[in-house]
Amino acid sequence: MSTEIVIGLSAVVIALKDGEAVALTVRPRVHGALSPLVGLPFGPFDPDGHRTFELALREFVTRQTRFELGFVEQLYTFGDKGREAPLADVGAGAARVISVGYLALAPVARETEAPDSAWTPFLDFFPWEDWRRGRPEIIDERIVPALMDWAGRSESRLARIRLLFAADGSPWNEERVLERYELLYEAALAPEAARDRSRAQGGAPAEPSAIGLGAPMISDHRRILATGLARLRGKLKYRPVIFELMPEAFTLSALQRAVEAISGVALHKQNFRRVVERTGLVEGLGRMDVETGGRPAELFRFRRELLVARPASGLSLPLLRE
Repeated sequence: MSTEIVIGLSAVVIALKDGEAVALTVRPRVHGALSPLVGLPFGPFDPDGHRTFELALREFVTRQTRFELGFVEQLYTFGDKGREAPLADVGAGAARVISVGYLALAPVARETEAPDSAWTPFLDFFPWEDWRRGRPEIIDERIVPALMDWAGRSESRLARIRLLFAADGSPWNEERVLERYELLYEAALAPEAARDRSRAQGGAPAEPSAIGLGAPMISDHRRILATGLARLRGKLKYRPVIFELMPEAFTLSALQRAVEAISGVALHKQNFRRVVERTGLVEGLGRMDVETGGRPAELFRFRRELLVARPASGLSLPLLRE
């Protein structure tokens, strides 16, 4: 007897709010009660009722959160067996669920006013990813010691710890968000790991309540969220995607803060402005921003017409320490 295949759609919707990168989250209902954990907007694809995956996704997100998506691109397909066990079954019962993840960007984190939905800071889920004020204390105080105990004398495990969490003088690579989360999951340091392993063995544990190393999410949604952040951090450098998160008019300081919020690293102000100038992606509007409360700063706009005229690159990240 063949297993029924159900295609689920999940959305990583990213915006900036109060200077922080945030994701649109929902708290689904299970048997009439609210889940103790949040997840991403998600739902099943209906091959009869939906013409495309993207149109179906837009419909789900608007219905669940009252938020209408702008920029959207396909992220990844998640098909690991067992991923449907904790709340990813989207009404499919015992069916095998294949999830197609999407990355969506919003220039404004508008309040959705939808019940059980919110804009949640990425740092709630990945507190070790913010290096804007230096190396996060959680890495050396909790993560590396726990990983070292798990690694024992395994050279391959120790090498992964050094590579991913910049241990023993190794450099930090901000794009390896997913690999870091998966290492914590493999070492059973992510709260979802014990839940999933128990369910894979036929158990029925409750959703984890302790935050531990980052807040847990339903199903494999934290893995999908990590994939989305990793993708966006990589795209910053080769596509002008950061401007999808900016308003029509912005200052160069606001643009720098946006790049820093997404990348999680501090940038050198003068070198960043030189990078922006070399790309030719922005132009001054001839007016000043007087609402900052400080010295007025010139307003700029993204030259979106360049996307039609020629391929446009992203922005390199001149780190502050450089």
